[in-house]
Amino acid sequence: MEAPAETLADDVVVLRRWKPEQLETLTAVAGDSAEHLGAWMIWATDGYGRQDAADFLERTAKNWAAGKTYDFAIFADGEVVGGSGMITHPERIEIGYWLSRHHTGRGLVTRAARLLADEAFRIGAPEVEIRHDENNVASGAVPARLGFTMFGDETAAPPLAPACSGVNRVWRLKRP
Repeated sequence: MEAPAETLADDVVVLRRWKPEQLETLTAVAGDSAEHLGAWMIWATDGYGRQDAADFLERTAKNWAAGKTYDFAIFADGEVVGGSGMITHPERIEIGYWLSRHHTGRGLVTRAARLLADEAFRIGAPEVEIRHDENNVASGAVPARLGFTMFGDETAAPPLAPACSGVNRVWRLKRP
């Protein structure tokens, strides 16, 4: 599969590949929302600081070059409001997302996930997958709104974030 475009957009959100010069922005947005995110995402359970952001930006650049993951900042109204990404697997692309505590409930993640799914199909993925903890109802609403089908449940690998049950819901969407 080819790499995705580095910028994806609709009329409300813009996804842009994370760049090293966004270190302070990522630190501020994820750090400010660490308590909100840490309930569901293990990487934020102990807060999120500058070194966490620097490590992520270095890792995502290497993974992009290797074709393993493609991570994007989510922009709305000209500011970074969260992050999203694509993880490549041999037969599918998995997408994930997070949003700052100040920007939930506006459909921004649903729009971002739609852009990522469309791009995954454009670059050749036969299927797109979304996984979330069964207790994370808000995250599960995204694939449901986008027409994904619940494929089943699976045991989540530890370590788990505090609000997680240990059971992931798996949703899939086949190429149209």
